[in-house]
Amino acid sequence: MVHKLALALALTLTLPLFADEVLKPPAQVTNTDHFDFAPGGTIRVDGSYGDLYVEGWDQPEVEITVKKFMPYNFDPAHPERSAAHLEAVKVVTERPSPAELAISTRLPSRKTRLLPPFSSTTNGEVMLEVQIYVPRNSKLAIHHSVGTVAVRDVTGDIQASCHRGDIVLWLSPSGTYAIDAKNRLGKVSSDFPGASRSEFLVGQKFDGANSSATQKLYLRMGFGGITLKPIPPESEGPVASTR
Repeated sequence: MVHKLALALALTLTLPLFADEVLKPPAQVTNTDHFDFAPGGTIRVDGSYGDLYVEGWDQPEVEITVKKFMPYNFDPAHPERSAAHLEAVKVVTERPSPAELAISTRLPSRKTRLLPPFSSTTNGEVMLEVQIYVPRNSKLAIHHSVGTVAVRDVTGDIQASCHRGDIVLWLSPSGTYAIDAKNRLGKVSSDFPGASRSEFLVGQKFDGANSSATQKLYLRMGFGGITLKPIPPESEGPVASTR
């Protein structure tokens, strides 16, 4: 009986410490940058993964907030390894021309070469969340790897592709759209006019041809979902600057 009481007391004392260790926040880094950018220009996003959010606003600039974080309990005994992994994944911006802004995600090379289909680069388990505010009538060209692409209240032409995950567009209910959306393995769901047809039983194609369209949407998904929804009236309105 004494041994049982001693064991119970030991567990009572150690469990809170264990819980604190489990609930310890993951290592993370957040950075925000601003770039002057005239309305109507083209913003290209290449090599992104994780969660990508793009929202239109009335400011003549682009604001990019990048959050990089590690999984819970990633090598807690060696926090310097988490820091090295976070530093190795870089989100870089370049200006090919005054009317273009390129945002690219660059990954480090693998220490050990692997045969295809494995990539020669690795994200080192770093997770990404990127929030981008753009002038509302910007044109977008997005090439996303795995994860979610969500675009809200952007009125310029949009091209977006994703290897695996979800593409979600929140559009003005009063806009007119020429929609060309194709999903190789999954569905296309649109609240806007158009016609859909199945492709090879597992995919879907959606066409919303409109001769008077003010916005062209070209969307491609490998495996996942494509969704087009109107912005709820109560959530419409200009986005205030966070500066």
